[in-house]
Amino acid sequence: MSGKSPSMIAEHVQGASASVREAWHILKTRGPDKLQFWFIALIIGIAAGFAALFFRKGIEWLQITLYGTEDIHRLHSFAETLPWYWILLIPVAGGAVVGLILDRFTPDGRVRSVADVIEGAALNEGRVERRAGLASAAASLITLGSGGSTGREGPVVHLAAVISTWVSRRIAADGITGRDLLGCAVAAAVSASFNAPIAGALFALEVVLRHFAVHAFAPIVIASAAGTVINRLEFGDVTEFVLSEDGVLAFYVELPAFLLLGLVCGVASVILMRAMFFAEDVATNLQTRFSIPRMLRPAAAGLLLGLIAIPFPHIIGVGYETTSLALTGRMFLYEAIALAVVKTVAVAITVGGRMGGGVFSPSLMVGALTGLSFGLVATALFPEVSGSPTLYALAGMGGVAAAVLGAPISTTLIVFELTGDWQTGLAVMVTVSLSTALASRMVHRSFFLTQLERRNIHLAAGPQAYLLSMFRVSNVMRKPEDPRAAPDDALWAAIEEGVTVEGNATLETAMPLFEQTNRPFIPVVRLGAKGEAPEILGALFQVDALRAYNRALAATAAEEHS
Repeated sequence: MSGKSPSMIAEHVQGASASVREAWHILKTRGPDKLQFWFIALIIGIAAGFAALFFRKGIEWLQITLYGTEDIHRLHSFAETLPWYWILLIPVAGGAVVGLILDRFTPDGRVRSVADVIEGAALNEGRVERRAGLASAAASLITLGSGGSTGREGPVVHLAAVISTWVSRRIAADGITGRDLLGCAVAAAVSASFNAPIAGALFALEVVLRHFAVHAFAPIVIASAAGTVINRLEFGDVTEFVLSEDGVLAFYVELPAFLLLGLVCGVASVILMRAMFFAEDVATNLQTRFSIPRMLRPAAAGLLLGLIAIPFPHIIGVGYETTSLALTGRMFLYEAIALAVVKTVAVAITVGGRMGGGVFSPSLMVGALTGLSFGLVATALFPEVSGSPTLYALAGMGGVAAAVLGAPISTTLIVFELTGDWQTGLAVMVTVSLSTALASRMVHRSFFLTQLERRNIHLAAGPQAYLLSMFRVSNVMRKPEDPRAAPDDALWAAIEEGVTVEGNATLETAMPLFEQTNRPFIPVVRLGAKGEAPEILGALFQVDALRAYNRALAATAAEEHS
């Protein structure tokens, strides 16, 4: 048998030595910075974890105080025993307080949530509004404590983003670092809220940062683990939902039923999302038409919620008791269908009334009810090849939530972590994939991205669609004193033809003008009073605009693949 030659062995030794020297150099030059950054990520994770914990405990304290229950996990059962006027007045009072907070501390009376965190990650170097964010957290806490029909994950995510924003500003973090710290805060908040470390980390990457860059993975996992530890120190290593029996597929022949369930969940998620947008539009139109003060909008929504809660107390709060009943199959078909419809209406009223809260927990409840309804029908029609209806409830829970969040990976994992049932992965994955595929074509990929699209913030199409909005024309134009400035006569000729752009406009506005006019440059002006000639500030050259755009695209690609 022939062995390796001495020259080949020497080459391997030299290569290994070079690798060791390079690794040592990286450790000495970059190691301290990395360790420092991971330490900051850990601190942010702990802070965000405690913020999520205190937010959850605050909701529980409010519910115990206002409704008088001793077990918040059986809130709707206890609410059935209360006088009807108490069920009606609590959400009205809560809405009135929410209205005062938002009117005083936000510029537009709107609650900040996950969509604003996504916007901050994409367009504002990982920063969010701090004052409005804290006010939104307080408003959402009161909403959920007083009977609002939303979830706690949205305000918790934004509250965590406020923490990372404060840190980013203190250390003057650049865009990449700011986004990474934002991802750390979000991961810790989600993990601490749901005892779901894997899903928390992936939620931050998949939904907020919207990429899976390797450089961001380690600090985000560290922060997510910190959030989970905080949750478990308080609540123990327990799942949010306890299933009564293991869901087992009867045979692989049952899988087509879950494909069909995925389509049903996709439709249900679209109905849920469009109901919320419809309620938002209707409430805004009514508010404008009748000149209703914006501080009264949440109180009016609270009144409607109270009226619904009198016959259906299941809508109060995040709805974990009802979701648990669906997952354990302790419902009749007509109950599941009716509650799915009523919950959709209640969520739409809460969101449209700008009371605050998130959409994840409601989508879990609607999904579990949808899945159970489907499962009860499917198992009755084909009992010989069917498993338990509760397996359909579990898959439906993931299907609707994944479509609403636009996060099939993290939602699949969070369903497993919420229930502790890892044996039904095939059914959940099939349902989630079909549901997400269908819903993403009927909205702008997710509820959050559709929210932003309705505000003319185009993130759903990717960086190529929104990067132009990040550049002000005044920062890219050539000023009159520039040696390469455009000739004055050519600028005035364009102005006479009405081809101009204002300095505070963005390249998103300016770029179509190049296509329409076929000009190499466009005058940048400041409009004067009526009858006065505009003031020329400079000229925007198409080549300069394209150069800035290409640099931004390259930087985004480099970050996402680093």
